[in-house]
Amino acid sequence: MIHPHDLFDKAEPWTIRIKSFAQGFVKKSHEVKLCYFPLVINIKHYPKYIDSIELIPFDRTPSPKAFIVNTKRLLKLCRWADIVHLQKCHHYASIPAVVASYITKKPLHYDWDDWEEKIWYESVGRSMHSRFIGMSFKILEKFLLRSTDSVSCASDFLAKLALNSGVRKEYIFSAPVGADLEKFKPGLDGDHIKEKYNLNGDLVLYIGQLHGAQYVDLFIEAANIVLHKKPDARFMIVGEGFLEHKLKKLVHDLGIENRVIFAGSVTHDEIPYYIAASTVCVAPFRDTKVTRCKSPLKIAEYLASGKPIVASAVGEVKKMVKDAGVLVRPGDYYALAEGILNLLENKGLRENLAKKAREKAKAEYSWANSANSLLSAYEKIL
Repeated sequence: MIHPHDLFDKAEPWTIRIKSFAQGFVKKSHEVKLCYFPLVINIKHYPKYIDSIELIPFDRTPSPKAFIVNTKRLLKLCRWADIVHLQKCHHYASIPAVVASYITKKPLHYDWDDWEEKIWYESVGRSMHSRFIGMSFKILEKFLLRSTDSVSCASDFLAKLALNSGVRKEYIFSAPVGADLEKFKPGLDGDHIKEKYNLNGDLVLYIGQLHGAQYVDLFIEAANIVLHKKPDARFMIVGEGFLEHKLKKLVHDLGIENRVIFAGSVTHDEIPYYIAASTVCVAPFRDTKVTRCKSPLKIAEYLASGKPIVASAVGEVKKMVKDAGVLVRPGDYYALAEGILNLLENKGLRENLAKKAREKAKAEYSWANSANSLLSAYEKIL
């Protein structure tokens, strides 16, 4: 298994996907080696194993030497493996993976979890330099769809894109985001989180990165409306990113600094307790090409925790939440505020949705379910 990012850096938390799949395979008695590309040079403090999964760091340096060394190392690993599994299209990982799997004649599976080209543009704009990088993402994503033996897609929208790109339907597999149902579950004690932030009333929670394609500004604008009717409520933002300064300025300009908490980045092991401390969990989005193909991790973990959810009705989010939460118009913070108020004022509705949320996670949004889908893809191409 190959991932282009850092398994242990809080700035790249989406690596939970490939770690969870690897752990699911090991539980079914498969042997896994997981290659990753750390952000830091000194990784002596990083573990070499998770459970029985060997973790193999690669060089992320943008140089021809690193590229050649990485390709040679992957050649050796591919000879050991039965299947080569690649997540994301970043060139320093994807090109060596394709070359190594081709030379060793080992089947290559591509796990497509985000439309990287569109995320890039939403995050950094369309300057000349940005367009060059965006074009490289576009070329690589199309190249991988046409070069790999099977593709797993995190959303129906991505599956349609894969089909339109020429991937045969029988080689496209559904692998939505999931949650660890043992870590994320109802009944966890979040009192220490409430004590840490001196919380006495209702807590409305957002979890996610503070960068493009996340739309945390909608959450803040909705908070401003809700707080006029529920001044004792508190809103919390868990995550970090380059938009943090801009978002804090928005909170300041609205005059709600004392009632909106920026908790910063926390470890994934702490997230279940932040969710446990909350009354309502929120996932705001605008309707864009990026959000139509997203399968948001936060929603899977909200569902598994048995929490009432307010989310924007766009793309895969509609399918994930459906009747287990409150869906509102995307991009509309007035509607978002109305949904939050509806749940804060209706305990019976919260309890009903919380029960449905947990049931939906168990039935559709666990890492185990998606891991089984990946194993079906492997069997097909073997």
